[in-house]
Amino acid sequence: MLAAATYFRNFIFGVEDSLVSTVGLLSGIAIAGVASETIILTGAILILVEAFSMAVGSFLSESSAAEYASAAETSPRSSYIASIVMFASYFIAGFIPLAPYMFFSGKSALALSVACSLLALFVLGAISGALSRRGIFTHALRMMLIGGIAIAAGVAAGILLG
Repeated sequence: MLAAATYFRNFIFGVEDSLVSTVGLLSGIAIAGVASETIILTGAILILVEAFSMAVGSFLSESSAAEYASAAETSPRSSYIASIVMFASYFIAGFIPLAPYMFFSGKSALALSVACSLLALFVLGAISGALSRRGIFTHALRMMLIGGIAIAAGVAAGILLG
């Protein structure tokens, strides 16, 4: 059961962080007036680099926590799986906010990117609520609102710095 909770935690964290980080960055640079091709390239690089970075961070933190809890060196198998879950969830989710820029441009792409990300956060919260047997709608709304605040920070940075 402990391993399942670890994988669940990494899945939720990977998807949420990918959605918020990617849409925040893309929104910020889109508002600054950067060309669509540059937005797509920047987004793809961000997704790949951050997915790898998050996977490495997951492996190191999970294995360190397991060693601390047991006061001895433990098998890294669970940490490897957790890092794969983190990589895959971050990588796949990152394309949700990036996809609109592949098919649309300007304000349409920006609005769709933010809307798709907020919807994905809502769905992620609902999944989290369902799997943890808690309030589905409450979890969904909480995830969307908190993620939305982080997205707004990226938009604000683009406005202020653009």
